Amino acid sequence: MADVLDEPLNIRLATSKDAQLIHAGLLTIARHLGSEGKVTSTPEDLRKHGFGAQPAFAVLIAEIGGGFAGMCLFFPSFSTWRGQKGAYVQDIVVEEQFRGAGVGVALLRRTAAHVRAEGGTYLRLSVDAKNVSAQHFYERMGLAWSEEERIHAAYGDAFEALAGLHESGV
Repeated sequence: MADVLDEPLNIRLATSKDAQLIHAGLLTIARHLGSEGKVTSTPEDLRKHGFGAQPAFAVLIAEIGGGFAGMCLFFPSFSTWRGQKGAYVQDIVVEEQFRGAGVGVALLRRTAAHVRAEGGTYLRLSVDAKNVSAQHFYERMGLAWSEEERIHAAYGDAFEALAGLHESGV
């Protein structure tokens, strides 16, 4: 392990060829949270929606010694109250053997720099309530927990029902 950590850290923007690697990173997060069965996306879904003319997201991949060390998946966001562009970090993961080696810090900093270069002025994210280590990491990085906001979501049948309300004119 010490030899691997002595290798330089390289962070690069993912390409469509990385879809399998990105998916594996998502499964790593899910396993860490005991929620692997909840992941229904496939590498093809990621390839289809993350790359091409209108990508839904971008991914920065961290490599050490040519191997996958971690990733940060994010997408554009816009604050109507601030009147500014930013990004929402959907997923950030560091392979266990590289945790504590600064990979997560480097990924988050590079993501912020990438967003700034694209004209953005902020990052937002949510974190699983059970993932206390990630919560502490984000707080150490200067991302404040918002007491004013709660995330609400509609997925699956709830989303279909909501979409159906719109179609029926209600």
